Amino acid sequence: MTVSGILDPLATAQSWKEAGREVAIATVIDTWGSAPRPAGSHLVIDGEGNFEGSVSGGCVEGAVITEALDVIASGASKMLEFGVADETAWRVGLSCGGRIRVYVERLG
Repeated sequence: MTVSGILDPLATAQSWKEAGREVAIATVIDTWGSAPRPAGSHLVIDGEGNFEGSVSGGCVEGAVITEALDVIASGASKMLEFGVADETAWRVGLSCGGRIRVYVERLG
């Protein structure tokens, strides 16, 4: 399913779950300062590491996917927080400084 030509990560999550895949959803809960994605943004991850959507960019997205695989395996949700100062943002693959908080939960 698309919204204005963009895949809807929640529709993807539903489709993957109905197909029998293990699924986790990561949601941006809060942002402070500059953040690539606003609160409410979603990243959907399956048990094999496939993903749709976005909660950030650079190294943060990879870290969220890794944590989501742990959430799928354990069933225990996690609250993640990532932050970087403006002066170091470019070195870690981000275009701006700021902080984000991301909640990761297993679906069903």
